[in-house]
Amino acid sequence: MATTVITPEAEQVGNAVPESRSGKRAPVTEPAAREEWTATQRVAFRIAFIFLIIMCIPVTAEWWNNLVTINWFHLHYRDLYDIARFSPSIYKFQNPAYNLLGYIDWVEALAIGIVGGLIWTALDNKNKQYHNLYYWLRVVVRYRAGIGIIGFGFTKLFPVQMPYPSLGVLNAHFGDLTAQKIYWLSVGIVPWYQVFAGVVELTAGTMLFFRKTTTFGAILLLGALGDITYVNFAYDGGVHVYASYFVLFSAFLLWYDAVPVYNLIVKESFTVPPVLIPVFTQKWLRVTRIVLKTATIGIFLVWLYYLQYVNFKYDPYKQPAMSGLKQLRGNYNVSEFKFNGQDIPYSPLDSVRWQGVTFEKWSSLTFNVNKPLNLDLSNGGGAAMRDINRNFELTGVAGGKRVFYYDADTVNKVLYLQDKLPEFTKRKGKRGNRGGDKGGDNKLAKSFIPAEAKANIRNEVTAIDPAAQSTRRERGVSQELKDKRKRARMVLYYTADASGSHIVLTGKDDKKNDVYIVLDRVNRQYALTDSKLVAGKY
Repeated sequence: MATTVITPEAEQVGNAVPESRSGKRAPVTEPAAREEWTATQRVAFRIAFIFLIIMCIPVTAEWWNNLVTINWFHLHYRDLYDIARFSPSIYKFQNPAYNLLGYIDWVEALAIGIVGGLIWTALDNKNKQYHNLYYWLRVVVRYRAGIGIIGFGFTKLFPVQMPYPSLGVLNAHFGDLTAQKIYWLSVGIVPWYQVFAGVVELTAGTMLFFRKTTTFGAILLLGALGDITYVNFAYDGGVHVYASYFVLFSAFLLWYDAVPVYNLIVKESFTVPPVLIPVFTQKWLRVTRIVLKTATIGIFLVWLYYLQYVNFKYDPYKQPAMSGLKQLRGNYNVSEFKFNGQDIPYSPLDSVRWQGVTFEKWSSLTFNVNKPLNLDLSNGGGAAMRDINRNFELTGVAGGKRVFYYDADTVNKVLYLQDKLPEFTKRKGKRGNRGGDKGGDNKLAKSFIPAEAKANIRNEVTAIDPAAQSTRRERGVSQELKDKRKRARMVLYYTADASGSHIVLTGKDDKKNDVYIVLDRVNRQYALTDSKLVAGKY
């Protein structure tokens, strides 16, 4: 196998092959590729080669473990998404995502590239050009960027990355939303715009799989992800590092065309761009190339498309998957509130009385209290399998908003509620690690829902549509059940009329106080028109 290069000078080479009648030019052979690079170009390439390979190749044990433990016959979309979505991980500072420390891996990779490039330069005195190596570096970057942005794009094509707002979020005061939340909601309320963004990203990624369309794909990628990078800086979105990862790759791919484009547009001179073309002289290499390319497109375009569709329809990323009690869904005013037997009249300043209660279409109860609470500044991402850990409905929302996940014993009319925002406490001792107090919370969890009640509560793995069930979900639910973080808990009995317009809740709140709460449904009209393109089946 050899890599050839077609340049304007190559047309003068004696053994060049002229154009055929179809107008296609056959590849020019080796003499055209012997142009020497300057010493500066060679050193810069060596540094860039090592740097970009580090940026493109997964090095974490978690990634490789995910690759070898995937059940390819029972896939979840996240299995393929996690293969596609990775970035360099050399040494991480704690929680660097929301500032420039998120780029520390880039700096470390560049430092390794500089040292490695200088050592390479000292040891390599023979090679005066790296056309072949340059071609294959571009192939690695093209496919890394293509696969990565396709995985990113599918979460927009099927709009699950920025969900449509829940009732609790719709009822939040605008001033209680963080800038990041405002931006994500502004995209979430117009799902078809999110779909458009996904189409752009998928088109860019697909184009990068083909040499002839690489430049167009890189232009699309640079424009789309450059905008996303800036948006995340402006709105403190926390995704700027991963977005700029693709900006870097697209800039590298476009650098190949920088001089020809400059000559054509700025200097207005006749330009024939250089074209690097691989020549596969052995049949097994040609077959291997076709098989690998077909497999990549089949897995990351066709198969991932289907898996993402199933996820959108039955188990949407960020949104809880299981439906809530249909009888209770809606907005409610608190008509009566008793606390340890004492009637608490309505007051917007009261720190105990509930206000603005909602039962979501999934298994969440939300209400407001007039006291400061911890604010979750994440964007609700991650790969949570349990609904209690899917927290987009509470992230970035202040103003005393509380969100509880509930398991419903529909036979005995009991709600077992847990705060979706866990408490982080330090263990007693010298180290002060997070994670609870020596498993005491787990002991409480065992007694929180009695065994007889669990028999009446749905199984989280099988409660969703069979089409969305997967090995990853089974493993994930089991693993997340071991979570030792403390959560506020309530046990409330409920009674409701047939329509659910009048509900009475009685029981213990999260501080073990007796509460008696009467809720009356409010048919609130929003200026926002409901979209038909909403994820989940509830």
